[in-house]
Amino acid sequence: MTHAIRAEGLVKHYGETKALDGVDLEVPAGKVVGVLGPNGAGKTTAVRILATLIRPDRGHASVFGYDVVKNPMAVRSMIGLTGQYASVDEDLSGTENLVLIGRLLELSRADAKKRAADLLERFELTDAAGRAIKTYSGGMRRRLDLAASLVGRPKVLYLDEPTTGLDPHARNEVWAVVRTLVADGTTVLLTTQYLEEADQLADTITVFDHGHVVANGRADELKRRTGGQTLQVRPSALADLDAVERILAGLTGTRPNRDDDTGLLTAPVADPVLLSTLVRKLDEAGITADELALRLPSLDEVFLALTGKKTDESTKDATPEGSLV
Repeated sequence: MTHAIRAEGLVKHYGETKALDGVDLEVPAGKVVGVLGPNGAGKTTAVRILATLIRPDRGHASVFGYDVVKNPMAVRSMIGLTGQYASVDEDLSGTENLVLIGRLLELSRADAKKRAADLLERFELTDAAGRAIKTYSGGMRRRLDLAASLVGRPKVLYLDEPTTGLDPHARNEVWAVVRTLVADGTTVLLTTQYLEEADQLADTITVFDHGHVVANGRADELKRRTGGQTLQVRPSALADLDAVERILAGLTGTRPNRDDDTGLLTAPVADPVLLSTLVRKLDEAGITADELALRLPSLDEVFLALTGKKTDESTKDATPEGSLV
């Protein structure tokens, strides 16, 4: 298997803080690898090293065989980068932004204009090509930002939390673009705090915490690794919540998680046969359920189990992990 990115033993300190503490990472060519982790886990620091923006204190990394420290220009010729915030000029139009980047990459004026037109069409921005970026919606800006990172036809694309702040519709637009790029052969390294985003896009997932890799694998593998399955039930009548909670506790030996607002009860189980037993117990008690299911843990539950943090928790970031630019 050809690997687009290899990193071994990456270490990076900021004063007394270890942003990275021996990180190994592999990204197969033509695949999407999602890097998850709470704020300050080291995700953006890793991307900065792989993008040749900073040097590791120890360890080494390469992109298609080119060392990021020894051959930075070769690496830069193969990568595109979209940071957490749009990097386009809001006073210029979509076309002007992309042509400017093309000229900076030493394309001729004619080639830069053609590349801009092709990308605007590909990202469904042709109708807005002549408008100033400040008139674009959030989703349109992110699509243009992605287009800007592709002007140089990179083989590897780094997406550092690309849908931060976007509404669900705009996020889906960006996801559709990423899927198209991967279908065309682009390799993607995606950092995100959105578990659904990793579940939707990533072939494999690497979880960072406190500068370490704490887990790696496909989403379904990580879900199974955290142990067992989850039994969930939502009684038709909220008045039955207490009774259902007692039944679940008796079957699983643990206190179920209870959401009084939605009426949903969940409990981890090791034996899937308990589902049929639960159905019988509910029937004997005369309780009906609107929802009854046995499922693998969600990726959010996996994240909590691995890092001890919810994905929406904001931890104080002691390292400069903000914008890449």
